Amino acid sequence: MQKLFGKIPLFLLVVACLTLGLAPFTPEPHVWEKLKMLVAGALVRPVDIFDLLLHGSPWLLLFIKLYFVFVDRKKNG
Repeated sequence: MQKLFGKIPLFLLVVACLTLGLAPFTPEPHVWEKLKMLVAGALVRPVDIFDLLLHGSPWLLLFIKLYFVFVDRKKNG
C-alpha cells in the first residue's frame, strides 16, 4: 500500500483537497457541513453519506499519504 501512495504526487492530492474536498465553497464546504451532520447524528440520507464520502475522500487520501511520508522519513533518519 505504501508503494501505491508513493506513486501519487502530493501536489495532486493537495489540489484535489482544495477543489473537490472543499467544493462548493459557499455558504460552507460540503465536507464541513456533512461532518457537522455526522456529529449531530443527522447524517442518515444516502445522498448525504455519498456526499461525505465524495468530498472527504481527497482528505483521507492526503492524510494517508502524509502518514507514509513521515513514517518513511522517520525510518530513513
